[in-house]
Amino acid sequence: MDLNLKINQKGNVEIGGADTISLAEEYGTPLYVIDEKRIRDNYNRVNNAFTKYYKNFKIFYAEKANTNLAVMRILEEEGSSIDAVSPGEVYTALETGFTPDRILFTGNNITNEELKYVYEQEVILNIDSISALKRLAKITSPNGLKLSFRVNPNVGAGHHDHCITGGPMSKFGIMEEEAADVYNLAKDLGFNPIGMHSHIGSGILNPEPFKLATESMMNIAGDVAANANIDFEFLDFGGGLGIPYTPEENLLDIDNFAKEIVGIYKSKLNEFGIGKPAMYIEPGRYIVGDAAYLLLRVNSVKQSYRKFIGVDAGFNTLLRPAMYDSYHHIVVANKANATPTEKVDIAGNVCESGDLFARDRILPKIEEGDLIAILNAGAYAFSMSSQYNSRPRTAEVLVNNGESELVRERETYKDLFNNQIIPERLKK
Repeated sequence: MDLNLKINQKGNVEIGGADTISLAEEYGTPLYVIDEKRIRDNYNRVNNAFTKYYKNFKIFYAEKANTNLAVMRILEEEGSSIDAVSPGEVYTALETGFTPDRILFTGNNITNEELKYVYEQEVILNIDSISALKRLAKITSPNGLKLSFRVNPNVGAGHHDHCITGGPMSKFGIMEEEAADVYNLAKDLGFNPIGMHSHIGSGILNPEPFKLATESMMNIAGDVAANANIDFEFLDFGGGLGIPYTPEENLLDIDNFAKEIVGIYKSKLNEFGIGKPAMYIEPGRYIVGDAAYLLLRVNSVKQSYRKFIGVDAGFNTLLRPAMYDSYHHIVVANKANATPTEKVDIAGNVCESGDLFARDRILPKIEEGDLIAILNAGAYAFSMSSQYNSRPRTAEVLVNNGESELVRERETYKDLFNNQIIPERLKK
């Protein structure tokens, strides 16, 4: 496992050239620290790997992983496009400089009002169901509107059951056996279907499921091209590229992965005579996951039936361990070179028994006031945070070449009341 862990001469963990101890002292804790260079490097590593084997290729960043405006601007500068799964994400992408032709919207169980809003933004529509297609035809004027469909290639994979988005148990996409009929229906309604999309899950480190899904979707595309007479402009294979969280996991060999996936793609294009449509993928976690740390201050060391290290945030700040039983590597940022000597639980400050960042983690001797750094906190971390237990959401800092900038202010107690209204009759 490549922890991407940097330790400076003081023995402190640093990120983006900035000392985490200094950052915690300047901005307070809990604190998300985002490494700008790491995001750019990750994006370009994927882009370079795939364009090496297929030039007509685009990355659509899975925005749901991290919607921080600074992160969005970084990726816009790098030339990324956007995978948006809600009208709010479409709005965010537009506000941060992405043009409509660089935004692919894939909704599920979307309302008519949301469909209308997204349509009016002139972004690329990727339809998830026959219901959405028929409703879109009623609330808009198709007139040759280009769109795409999400298909379920009956292949699923992911690090947790909740992250598997393909296969017979998944709520997403249209079935393989109905695909050609759905494309024909779209044409009959006046639309111009020009793309196909699939997504099998997230946190994938083994390329085999992705290869199976690629073959499956290409077979569906071949059938649709033949039986619905579709001239595809793009084929989108979704995201799901994982990063190693545990010491036992290895980095995904992205160059070899790209070589194998593009090899299948080209072979199937030739087999079905589809032409040379653009190839899209939608990485999110791979680009931002290892580009951020969560810094927490130890405020309590409690020897109970177990030894608990209490910190100043809970699952309202980082939900993944409680929701997915996810492992995040943890280091004592001010004792990065110290030898691990004791087994402890890292416990949050939310009033829930499940509010734990780690169980039985072997770490150096921890004292109150120490700084804990939780690694790989760039994806599905702040974006899933909440104000549960009436705790304000934390701040975010962007670091680059040792310099730091506040990119999200820490909420205050007053912010907990935003948009709430007490009826006059209940006021004293």
